Amino acid sequence: MFFDSTRKDQEKMGGSAISDDWEFTTTGARTLVLVGCTGNGKSATGNSIVGRKAFKSMSSSAGVTSTCELQRTVLEDNQILDVIDTPDLDLCFDYIKSKIAYFIRIAGLFDCSSEPEFVGNEIVKCINMAKDGIHAVLVVLSVRTRFSREEHAAVQSLREFFGSKISDYMILNTLKMCGNRQVLFDNKTKDPLKKADQLKQLLFLVNVVVENNGGKPYTDDLFKELKKGATKLHNQATEVNSLVGYSKQERLELKEQMQKSYEEQLKRITEVVESKLKETTHRLEEQLAKEQAARLKAELSAKNAQKKSDEEIRKLREYLERAQRETEELRGRSDRGACNIL
Repeated sequence: MFFDSTRKDQEKMGGSAISDDWEFTTTGARTLVLVGCTGNGKSATGNSIVGRKAFKSMSSSAGVTSTCELQRTVLEDNQILDVIDTPDLDLCFDYIKSKIAYFIRIAGLFDCSSEPEFVGNEIVKCINMAKDGIHAVLVVLSVRTRFSREEHAAVQSLREFFGSKISDYMILNTLKMCGNRQVLFDNKTKDPLKKADQLKQLLFLVNVVVENNGGKPYTDDLFKELKKGATKLHNQATEVNSLVGYSKQERLELKEQMQKSYEEQLKRITEVVESKLKETTHRLEEQLAKEQAARLKAELSAKNAQKKSDEEIRKLREYLERAQRETEELRGRSDRGACNIL
């Protein structure tokens, strides 16, 4: 089904912008981003899509994917797919969820400790890999378990951070907000026909998503800023290579200065992401606090209503018992009066 080629994973956040691995013109490649919680088979799904064991995958209650990774595949029709596997949502968004854990009162749900710096770095890294934008977000869920509250919180975190527009690019199998776009993947099947069929179904949905969005991938100011900086650095590097009268060492020093400038830009963008992440966390905290307050108010109201109902039932029972005693007393007096007459 596939003719595969592999792009090197960028070891550094965003990699070296001078590398030939960067593409500065639209290639027609479609970028799919996999998101999901621990144990849902996200990396295995990525392997099913690219047709080889490209992403590290194993059955584990702990997260296997700890950083963003990109793999590329070329289909029979020469369509290029760039698949980005991301850290597990319950790891990457643990910072947000640990903040809201008190409000939703789920003990032992969040096992990891992720600082906003880590989350910010991974978001920037994912955006950097996506380059021209994201054509579809694949939310991977397991058929073995129900859609959990942490998965709902994680998807809500994505919507809060990237905006509700991101829902237009999502494919998953439970939420109505994604227009009922769903596909079932069996990542353990050895049947080549089944593999081909489920990939065909997925690509059909990806095409639907692309068409529904006017052929435009999801982008925002972060995408534009990163691409602008990378393009600038690439052009500067090209100019340096063409300079006459400079030694190899001098050209190398110029490139290092430009790379340092680009890395400083990445750092500033990451700080912006971290700030936005904290704002998202604050909004979720307020939202969940309101929900918790409303829930507690409803519980108190229900408790008071139950208490009032119990009190009314108690009084009614006492009234009936008293009426029954009075009836029995009257009957006893009546019986004694009848005996006296005889």
